[in-house]
Amino acid sequence: MVCGSNTTEAHPIVGARIKQAVLRGANLVVIDPRRIELAHYADVHLRPHPGTNVAVLNSIAAVIIDEGLVDEDFVAQRVDGFGTFRHFVNSYVPERVSAVTGLDPAQVRRAARLYGGQGPSMLFHGLGVTEQVQGTDAVMCLGNLALLTGNIGKPGSGCNPLRGQNNVAGSAHMGCEPHHLTGMTPLADGRERAAALWDAPIPEIPGLDAMQMLDAAEQRRLGALWVVGWDILLTQPQTRSVERALAGLDVLVVQDLFLTETARRFATVFLPVASSFEKDGTFMNSDRRIQRVRRAVPVPDGARTDTDAICAAAAAFGWSTHFSYRSAADVWDEIRQLWPAGAGMTYRRLDRPGGLQWPCPDEEHPGTSLLHRDTFAGLGRRTTLHRIGYRPSGEQPTEEYPLVLITGRALYAFNAGTMTARAATAPLTDVVALEISPTDAQRCGVVDGADVAVQSRYGTLVLPCRISARTQPGTVFTTFSDPAVPVNTLTGPGRDPTTHTPEYKVTAVNVTRAPTPAGPLADATGS
Repeated sequence: MVCGSNTTEAHPIVGARIKQAVLRGANLVVIDPRRIELAHYADVHLRPHPGTNVAVLNSIAAVIIDEGLVDEDFVAQRVDGFGTFRHFVNSYVPERVSAVTGLDPAQVRRAARLYGGQGPSMLFHGLGVTEQVQGTDAVMCLGNLALLTGNIGKPGSGCNPLRGQNNVAGSAHMGCEPHHLTGMTPLADGRERAAALWDAPIPEIPGLDAMQMLDAAEQRRLGALWVVGWDILLTQPQTRSVERALAGLDVLVVQDLFLTETARRFATVFLPVASSFEKDGTFMNSDRRIQRVRRAVPVPDGARTDTDAICAAAAAFGWSTHFSYRSAADVWDEIRQLWPAGAGMTYRRLDRPGGLQWPCPDEEHPGTSLLHRDTFAGLGRRTTLHRIGYRPSGEQPTEEYPLVLITGRALYAFNAGTMTARAATAPLTDVVALEISPTDAQRCGVVDGADVAVQSRYGTLVLPCRISARTQPGTVFTTFSDPAVPVNTLTGPGRDPTTHTPEYKVTAVNVTRAPTPAGPLADATGS
């Protein structure tokens, strides 16, 4: 079951493996408003109204219980709260919520039977789930499905997140989140160990995440920002707010491979750094596997590795003794001291093909290929089903804004295009255009290839339109990989209340013919 992931374009290796599994006989359920490539291989394609994932997943859970698809032995041994959850989710049977989800109840029931009626079954989810105001809630609903059917803790099962970029899991795990230390250790739990190793105090109060930092900068409560490997001007929502935040800083340091839009327009200092092919280190992928990165070519003149740049800055602050690493291996050995679950992963062991999966607590441990077989990390043998109610997004279609804009990626344009727009494959990427259904194109009076004006409550953008049946009536879609087409001028302030992830996938808009020909590199205005 693939939910909210255009896998063959955003994660093409995983997407290819899913297609191969289907061709070998696996069933496939796709949950996505657009007719993505995997939908052509699917036994069931559910196309819900954007923003209704929680209602959809609760609906599937209701069918699993209603039709006797629950793994009763697993639930009895490992799951709490089944009785109250069964009562709660009864109000989400497909026939009762079809007006909310826009789904045919018979298709929802068929999807539930395919997932819960035979196994093992796997869940994959992507940014189409998490980049919504109920993103965290929807992930918990996916967990409910796995728990109800016993599809966790055994091969071929589980909830598998497809993250936004390579090493997202690894960077968060190393302490890039303000409330965690190395090893995803909460500040309170790891403070003593880290303070002893670093010979420095650990703050009592968590710092700010990316969205909070931009809020603080816009309100002039933050004066300096150091951005590493992220074009925040191009990728963050509400472009005009981001511009105000960056313009108000006293100092902005950008550390990246290329002069990003953030650096070009606002940086005080730009630090050019090495790519992954020009440095040594490690990365972590979605199945907790840590593998080595090895330098293949020299660092270009004038550039440094990220580690060297940070250590040089630390030395300028007078902290050189705390940043005296001679190599990436030295950094990794410090990580192992701070992270008990990774202590057994020496560089020598990671040099073997395939790397190692944590937990790997000592050098004799083979690594852990399968989580949750007997216990749930940090919880013990049992866990609880979560009763998550559906809450509508504030971006509901209205008479003034009757369509819902979804943003996403294209195969040959990775994220913001910082790297792929400069690569030899760049000509393979189409011009950024608005994908619109034939029904909506006719209603809006637009023709294929013509320029259209897209207006949300937050801004207006002009770009070409592409009429396509991939997009269902009531929705439009575009990518955000071209700096000349600032799509996030349109996106709003909605955020997941737990993670603060922006609501990129649901923005109410209207579409009209552009008043004058503007070409593909369009005028954009924001409020």
